[in-house]
Amino acid sequence: MCLSSCSQVPAQLVWHRALWPHKAYVLTELRVSKLPGHRCRIWMTSPSSQLLPLKPECVRELELELEGAPLETSPQPLPIPGSPQGKKGPGPDGLVRDSRLLSYTGTVTGTLNQPAGLYELDGQLGLCLAYQQFRGLRQVVRPGVRLELQDVHLLQSMGGGTRRPMLAPCLRGAVLLQGFSRLMPETQSSHRAPGASLYEQLVWEHQLGLPLYLWATKALEELACKLCPHVLRHHQFLQHSSPGNPSLGLQILAPTLEVLVPPGCPGRNTHNEILDEPHRCPLQKYARLQTPCSFPTLAALKEEGKCRAWASFDPKTLLPLPEASHLPSCQLNQRLAWSWLCLLPSAFHPAPVLLGVLVPSSRKGCLRLQDQSGSLRCLLLAKPSQPLTDPGLIGCLVRAERFQLVVERNVRSSFPSWKELSMTGFIQKKQARVYVQIFLADALILSVPRPVLHSATSSTPPQTEPSLPEGPHIGQSRLFLLSHKEALMKRNFCVPPGASSEVPKPTLSFLVLGSWLGGTQKKEGTGWGPPEPREDENSDQKVLLIFLSSSVRWFEFLHPGQVYRLVVPGPPTPMLFKEGGSSCVSQRPPELAGCTSCLTVQDEWTLELASSQDIPEVLGISRALPESSLTDLLSDNFTDSLVSFSAEILSHLWIKPGSSGATRRCVKLTVALETADCEFPPHLDIYIEDPHLPPPQGLLPGARVYFNQLEKKVSRSHNVYCCFRSSTCVQVLSFPPDTTISAPLPHIYLAELLQGDKAPFRATASCHVVSVFSLQLLWVCAHCTSICPQGRCTRQSPACPTQTSISQASIRLLVEDGTAEAVVTCRNHQVAAALGLCPSEWTSLLEFIRGPGRVALQFTGPGAQPESSAKTDEPLTLFLWTLCTSFSVLRPIVLSFELEKKPSKIIPLEPPRPQRFQCGELPFLTRVNPRIRLSCLFIQEPEHPSALGALASSC
Repeated sequence: MCLSSCSQVPAQLVWHRALWPHKAYVLTELRVSKLPGHRCRIWMTSPSSQLLPLKPECVRELELELEGAPLETSPQPLPIPGSPQGKKGPGPDGLVRDSRLLSYTGTVTGTLNQPAGLYELDGQLGLCLAYQQFRGLRQVVRPGVRLELQDVHLLQSMGGGTRRPMLAPCLRGAVLLQGFSRLMPETQSSHRAPGASLYEQLVWEHQLGLPLYLWATKALEELACKLCPHVLRHHQFLQHSSPGNPSLGLQILAPTLEVLVPPGCPGRNTHNEILDEPHRCPLQKYARLQTPCSFPTLAALKEEGKCRAWASFDPKTLLPLPEASHLPSCQLNQRLAWSWLCLLPSAFHPAPVLLGVLVPSSRKGCLRLQDQSGSLRCLLLAKPSQPLTDPGLIGCLVRAERFQLVVERNVRSSFPSWKELSMTGFIQKKQARVYVQIFLADALILSVPRPVLHSATSSTPPQTEPSLPEGPHIGQSRLFLLSHKEALMKRNFCVPPGASSEVPKPTLSFLVLGSWLGGTQKKEGTGWGPPEPREDENSDQKVLLIFLSSSVRWFEFLHPGQVYRLVVPGPPTPMLFKEGGSSCVSQRPPELAGCTSCLTVQDEWTLELASSQDIPEVLGISRALPESSLTDLLSDNFTDSLVSFSAEILSHLWIKPGSSGATRRCVKLTVALETADCEFPPHLDIYIEDPHLPPPQGLLPGARVYFNQLEKKVSRSHNVYCCFRSSTCVQVLSFPPDTTISAPLPHIYLAELLQGDKAPFRATASCHVVSVFSLQLLWVCAHCTSICPQGRCTRQSPACPTQTSISQASIRLLVEDGTAEAVVTCRNHQVAAALGLCPSEWTSLLEFIRGPGRVALQFTGPGAQPESSAKTDEPLTLFLWTLCTSFSVLRPIVLSFELEKKPSKIIPLEPPRPQRFQCGELPFLTRVNPRIRLSCLFIQEPEHPSALGALASSC
């Protein structure tokens, strides 16, 4: 049985200042007591007890006799100070260790975190006093103080970002003051003074072990540097957490701590920790901590994204061989002009946690996350297919562990050909657009105590972003249903009479068309009064709202199909929301036909998302996004040239002036339309030109996007395509998937391609090459694409600035699979696969073509007719003719292809035509479907050649 002394008399508590280890004392009138729930008996003082110094000549030893069971001695003696207490714990791979119990005397040489009880000893050890109640020592311990530590735990290699060994006394240990410091007490920095009670909560309530406690204190310091004092005050961030007033710092750490600290851990028992043998305390066993996460500043995360994006930018990877070897210079640089990189938290170590205050931009109309270091653009969705609609989130703190860090790279280059792709000197300009994409369903949204955003004592210039006010005490409002939102772009507005004579400049703005729901409502206390009666309750009162200047900050929150409340603070103004009000523009644009009012939203006005109980029961309110039918979209019907649809983006390509026939720079998006009645969605091209450049963020391959009111056009080749207009609005429905898994192409019969709309645009078919129609091999100038015999450009006026040549090739094949025939066009490196040549044979063949510069064969019958300067009896021409008529080419293949006629081409299918056949002496006349025209994607050899192919190969 362990016997200790304990005092519960308040007047005797001061004795702890006189008691000193290793000194002998006399305590009079003690009694034996037992702690509830504990097996040990202890000595306790009585009110008449006295503390006296020990005089050996006045003391006589007697045998102790207690009633009841005899006292038991401790089965294990106390550990000798300075001796190791244990080795690695019972973990199978040594992950769980035992700390060492020792005594140490040293000098405090630094203060790491005073509220957290972290100090530096002798310049090489760490000291943590958080596991003792050290409030009295906090005023004394500072650099220069000499301490004696008895029964203190030594922990090494703890991980979690902590590299130095740590000494930490538990409740059994003792911290003795051996000498005072000669230094004056330091004035602690503002972010270290508060928070002592919060750190005590981490140890005593959340039961954190030392490795996790050290990481938590470091994380709280990083968070304080990120958010204080601009976002909120230090005492607000590190305040004591209570049920009705939770600490913001603890709320940020809570999701991580809940994973690392299992629920239901027993709390610390003070008496057991002091009295139990063998000794058990939170410091006895520990495991090396893998740093769970980090909280980088937004500026650091943005810069890291840029660095990784440019470090991974490799033109040879973006344009792999052999495709790049056949591209002329203009196409080569065009393909490199735009690329993107998506970084997930798993790409970093440790994984970063995104943290920032949501702030709308009054200059760009986008949303940003902001902290002390700067801001980072963001694209937020409540959940897939559900946009962000609540302006009340402005000023809230967003914490996200799952997000996509997107870096869009724009490069202006002048590579002459693929051979120079490794030379960075041909890159003339590099730009990057960095933003994050977050689903709010995966994030933690925390309200920030006011005052927020900025401090008057800040060293950085304050931002002029308007924040969401708590709500006007007086004012008026009106509900409206948003039906259409136009693009955010620079527009010209009419100058009212008497305004400045300066020429007005285009202003960043957007327009919103909607309908008033109910009448004007006035502020009554904390809510809104009943709506005022309208003159005509049955009429549909349409309204056009103009957002410009600082009011463009509401752009990301406004979406069709939602009901909003337009709030005007200040004294009520009659006729404000009606025709002829003070905010009505003088000259109304043409699209105002049918609108009862036109309002210019002022900077101080605010928007709120209407609650369900505020929305009146109005018939005909539809929240569904309007979409055009596939028949109207892919037809020559232009009764309504504005179309709307949802689609998945397949590719994103920047086109420069002069390339591909473009007169202005633009962005070409190829999308796959989302249709419920079509198994294989048709593809469509969308062009974005100035003034809509750069395109809105989020238009990435793999993203699902809703395009509203695009202009439909038909090209000279009868292809339907769409263009952005001022009325166009884009809404991202879902982000690209984190992992891209390419689905295999469907394997079909060629006859299935005659089914019209039900046929896939891309597929794979097992077929047989029947014959070769044409073959063309040539060398052209990489700059002007002129023929290059002997490797020299033939252009004379003006002379070509470069003499770099590239090879190009094409072949047209007739294939059939027993159900239908098709004409397949193969280009460049696909020609080698069509001819059955290995890479070395293909390279040698192209070198033979370099001399004449061009060889073209047209197969019109059993022989070949050369179309170049080559003679029919030349060895090269004879070789090509023999090769194209051999079974090395006329063989079974597995062909992956796409339709040469795009689904967006509106030319009707050619009907079957009559064709005469001769079978012996009998002629036959039958209707034959037109041959299908395909473009080759790649050619593979069949794993198990068909019987027909095997028979043909043996002939």
